[in-house]
Amino acid sequence: MTLAVVTLVGFASHGEISAGARMLTAFLPLWIGWVIAASLAGLYAPEWISQPRQLWRPAAASLLAVPLAAWLRGILLNSPILPLFITILLVSTAVAMLVWRSLWLILQSRRVAHG
Repeated sequence: MTLAVVTLVGFASHGEISAGARMLTAFLPLWIGWVIAASLAGLYAPEWISQPRQLWRPAAASLLAVPLAAWLRGILLNSPILPLFITILLVSTAVAMLVWRSLWLILQSRRVAHG
């Protein structure tokens, strides 16, 4: 869901929220990059998901996921990969994932506290 929000916000910031299927050219490469990077960064490990000390992992995974996604998108669209695009996507993805993981930790701690 977080990657879909990043994609929607990106298209909305360009006034292209009605781009429809074209959004898949951004979302799918980002999703593929994220699945690979998250696996390598251990983001699916239950023992790390619930530890606040591990919040650095989503940002680190973004460092791998976003360049991979940009490369896949470049191949898909047969277009150049712009460094500015990579930078903006990297920052927005890292921030979005940190926000999501922080909210998850808060919800989990409340759930544990209330039994």
